[in-house]
Amino acid sequence: MSVTEGPAARLQALFEGHRLTPTQRRIAHSMVRRAADVPFLSSVELAELAGVSQPSVTRFAVALGFDGYPALRRHLREVAPAEPAADAGSVNEYQQAVEAEIENLRHLAEALADTGPVQRAGRLLAASRPLPVLGLRAAAAQAHGFAYFAAKVHPDVRLLNEGGTMLQDRVDAAVRAGATALLCFALPRHPREVVDALAHAKEAGLTVVTVADSAFAPVAKVSDLLIPAAVGTGLAFDTACAPMLLGRVLLEAMCDDLPEAQSRLEEFDAKAAARGLFVD
Repeated sequence: MSVTEGPAARLQALFEGHRLTPTQRRIAHSMVRRAADVPFLSSVELAELAGVSQPSVTRFAVALGFDGYPALRRHLREVAPAEPAADAGSVNEYQQAVEAEIENLRHLAEALADTGPVQRAGRLLAASRPLPVLGLRAAAAQAHGFAYFAAKVHPDVRLLNEGGTMLQDRVDAAVRAGATALLCFALPRHPREVVDALAHAKEAGLTVVTVADSAFAPVAKVSDLLIPAAVGTGLAFDTACAPMLLGRVLLEAMCDDLPEAQSRLEEFDAKAAARGLFVD
């Protein structure tokens, strides 16, 4: 089996081309996150997983072109592995959370078999001078991490990790300074302010590149290029190993389109050594 044909990838392909309601996008998102288990879930179990009503699951199946949820589940069993995921009863909740993150990374690896979206994003980010990087609340750490490293190779990175009435002003300032693209990290729970800021950025002429937890996240409608990386939900607070790794992948792609990236890194290393910046 090709890495591009995993359960999550096949589910994504099934949903493409359908105009889904917010509730239906929530169901689709939940199915992608539990791609290996979904063919074995009842409509009630899927409804509980997605936090919706059982009739919503039935309407979702019909929206995809099936007679009902049983028909959708039969289809999924035909294209999914023959066995459900291994019983997690023998491991504790912390181990389960780690295993879930490993699965998220596997899904990301499947998606990255197609390098086109990442390479396109790298070109857009490299060409934008300045480059605004947006991430609020749960996504602020991802934006900060990207901006920290990006600033070592990109001449003008502007971190937007605080909301408030000045957020759109800072987007406007970046546009006036010559920005052509904006990178956004968007993770649950999705602040309305991020959706509004991205809509404003698009209206201002910026190309919006977004790293989100799902292709069906609320920010999808205000993004020009969205690359999904799932979050883990097994602990009290979501874990974001896959979005963080995707951010590093985008950094690599951006460096590929910055001819001066290597020389800038060498210059930084020389200055860091002269200053005794690091102990190793």
